[in-house]
Amino acid sequence: MKYRHDTVQSAEYLRLAVKRMAQQAAGLHPASYAIWYEYVAGINPDLRSAIDAYLQRGERLDDQTTYALYAKYVSALDAQTAQRIGDSVTQLVDQVSASAVEAGNQASRFGDSLERWSGELLEPPGPRSQFSLGVEDILRGTREMQSAITTLQERLEQSTREAQQLRNDVARAREEALLDPLTGLTNRRGFDLAIAAAAKEVEAGATPGPCLLMIDLDSFKRLNDTYGHPFGDRVLIKVAEILRANVKGKDTAARYGGEEFAVLLPQTPRGGAVGLAEALRAMVASSRVRQNGKNETWVGNFTVSIGVADLVPGESAADLVARADRALYTAKTQGRNRVQLATRPTPVPTTD
Repeated sequence: MKYRHDTVQSAEYLRLAVKRMAQQAAGLHPASYAIWYEYVAGINPDLRSAIDAYLQRGERLDDQTTYALYAKYVSALDAQTAQRIGDSVTQLVDQVSASAVEAGNQASRFGDSLERWSGELLEPPGPRSQFSLGVEDILRGTREMQSAITTLQERLEQSTREAQQLRNDVARAREEALLDPLTGLTNRRGFDLAIAAAAKEVEAGATPGPCLLMIDLDSFKRLNDTYGHPFGDRVLIKVAEILRANVKGKDTAARYGGEEFAVLLPQTPRGGAVGLAEALRAMVASSRVRQNGKNETWVGNFTVSIGVADLVPGESAADLVARADRALYTAKTQGRNRVQLATRPTPVPTTD
């Protein structure tokens, strides 16, 4: 557990964190408190470096930046820890299950052997003697042992079933740790894992390289200011529904942060990626969202801008994201509600 501060120390960190929060443009919500608590406590060096970079540029953290920092440096670490624990528990469960099955098999074989031995001893060749009485005692003990073995086998079988249920629970918990709670899409941590895996496949010789769509809701702040944040959440959910309905198979649709989404297409060429981006843009532009749950007022006219990029040989996953993001910014500056294909980087000449 990373929070080990006593009451006096945590109260001081509270005072310092609230002071920092009041200087920013973000709301005073739990995500904001979490990043500033870890910042003033000095327990998250990567987060501190990222925040310092903003402060040195004279920037104030808004909600979007705050949530992005929280997702990357606070909640992502929790998901990472959950995954490591899940892997360890799954390995342990596998070992226990295998041992339980083997022990059960051995118990069954031993029981069969005892049963055959009992049958032979029940009919001794000579007259009843002290030896026979001793054999009867052995047989009585043998039957009691058989009964105990049967009980043990039943318990092992029950333990095996419980181990399988635990394995399923761990797998479900690990999956939920990679999901965005509002939209149900893959979260930022899950996206990072997916794009890293796709980049490794390219390094291993898989072709073509993945394409990436970076998607951002246009004028989202104005939507929130006009209709309220609950409506803004419903718009995010609507966009997520459109992505989920049109992104299938090995492709990954993720909520990248705030009102920004990402779609990773591991086996789609540039032309197909642009075609999908145009289709998604058109579907969002034609969709409507109910203003609230008490009337039939529907609101439309919200749009997305999309940047598209394909991974080129020698390019990192981070560079691919950066190029797609720059294309998205270009789409924004050129009028919004449009798709922009990123230019490929100029190859660096090699020297012999």
